[in-house]
Amino acid sequence: MRKGEKTKLHIIMKSAELFNQNGYAGTTMQHIMDATGLTKGGLYRSFSSKEEIAFAAFEYAGEVLWAHFAQAMEGAETVTAKIIAMCGVYRDTVHNPPIQGGCPFLNTAVESDHSFPVMRDSALGAYEQMSGFMEGLLKQGVASGEFAPDMDTESVASFVFSSIEGAIMASRLTRDNKHVAYATKQIERLLGTYRRA
Repeated sequence: MRKGEKTKLHIIMKSAELFNQNGYAGTTMQHIMDATGLTKGGLYRSFSSKEEIAFAAFEYAGEVLWAHFAQAMEGAETVTAKIIAMCGVYRDTVHNPPIQGGCPFLNTAVESDHSFPVMRDSALGAYEQMSGFMEGLLKQGVASGEFAPDMDTESVASFVFSSIEGAIMASRLTRDNKHVAYATKQIERLLGTYRRA
């Protein structure tokens, strides 16, 4: 990796944590300069604006999350096990989230709705990617006979994703991981109701 590419990645990685912890509106170029140790000129040699950094940082955050999900699902033999493993990535969202600041999907979705609307399309794309992936898993479960054929895979995927995201928010707000644990248990119970006898 060339020096310019290393610098760009350094900016993206540091900015991803800043944006996720402080929000896009709450993160200034000065914050990014302080975190990266670069001058304003150094930042602008790699990116033309804070918005450009924000888009790259959000994409990077998504890649980090997907890597965690993929690792968690390794060795899981059933769709139920894979989904529960994905939920488990956030089992300690209070002290040890995959990215400092919590879930970048959730944080960006909330902020893009009011204070940083330019990120809305990115947040929506990430949501559609994740819910689509979840629905794809459920369809695999139906096809393999793990779940009954009458499962409404779209609504179950939406419920699972919304439940775990809401639980992440509740756990971070209360500083208690029990809400993620509760949601995971209820998701597992729900999926169990669709299992073929």
